Amino acid sequence: MANQAETDLNIAVADRPGTGEGLVIRNLHVAVEGREILRGVDLTVHQGEVHALMGPNGSGKSTLVNALMGHPLYEITRGTITLDGEDLLELAPDERARLGLFLGFQYPSAIPGVTVANFIRTALVSLARPRARSEQELLTETGEVKREVNEASTAGDGQALAQPTYVGRRGTVRANPALREFRRQLREALAMLKMDESFATRYVNDGFSGGEKKRLEILQMAMLRPRIAMLDEPDSGLDIDAVRIVAEGINRLRGPERGILLVTHYQRILNYVKPDFVHVMIDGRIVRSGGPELAQELEAQGYDWLKTDYMDEVEVEGQTEGRAQAQTQAQTQAQAEVAEHDHA
Repeated sequence: MANQAETDLNIAVADRPGTGEGLVIRNLHVAVEGREILRGVDLTVHQGEVHALMGPNGSGKSTLVNALMGHPLYEITRGTITLDGEDLLELAPDERARLGLFLGFQYPSAIPGVTVANFIRTALVSLARPRARSEQELLTETGEVKREVNEASTAGDGQALAQPTYVGRRGTVRANPALREFRRQLREALAMLKMDESFATRYVNDGFSGGEKKRLEILQMAMLRPRIAMLDEPDSGLDIDAVRIVAEGINRLRGPERGILLVTHYQRILNYVKPDFVHVMIDGRIVRSGGPELAQELEAQGYDWLKTDYMDEVEVEGQTEGRAQAQTQAQTQAQAEVAEHDHA
């Protein structure tokens, strides 16, 4: 029983079967440099589901995933974001990653001098480090260091720090991977993505082609094994063969333990990655949701028909809101006149 308990503790949060609420977004408003981009987004991505988020340029798709990951440029002005019941709004990006959230970038940066293997292993070790704890968590009411903190800091030859098992607020869940096991997993992931093993010794995105950059994002997803993976246009700038290879990698990583939010302009990657749900974003709002057939409809008709419907709805909403404001102003004025008359 003890050995089984130790084994359970060494399983990453992201590796455990999904039984929670997933990623839940409610009435999300996001501004960039004072300009509102997202105007009330509602979306739920459960583990085991693949959601495609489509829409024209400038509709707010990339803003959504960057805000969800905690990018400081994107200010959340209203709404809530939770992952399996955990509030993400006050968490830094690394804390969100520890809880199992992942973002594959649309424009990955190059890091000369850092090899792919070292980069990914450093990320895995970082996920295993204890989070920074508050004074309240570390000290008793009398100001003394709590017993469990003392015991951890004085453990023999630094084992408490060498083998951290704390991840986020959900408890002890991940231990540092042994180097041999890490190399085995990396070789398997490289083979899955049809990448030569020498890729691991190259510097991160330094001199990479567009297809190699996108495959590296999927490689990170494979190694970090998140609960919810957000992929920001993994097909942009790729030829047909590269799109197919990236799609195959995504398909091999989908399963009941992982939800995927795939952002794309075009239907072509969805020919290979069959989504469970398709959502269309226009002007910072999700204006239509449906099944895979919605993507095919968009491919045939474009976004203009949805823009027309959306603008009609906005106009009706504006008229309704204008009437409501006029009624409120009239009521306020009438009340003021009555009060003035009574005072006289």
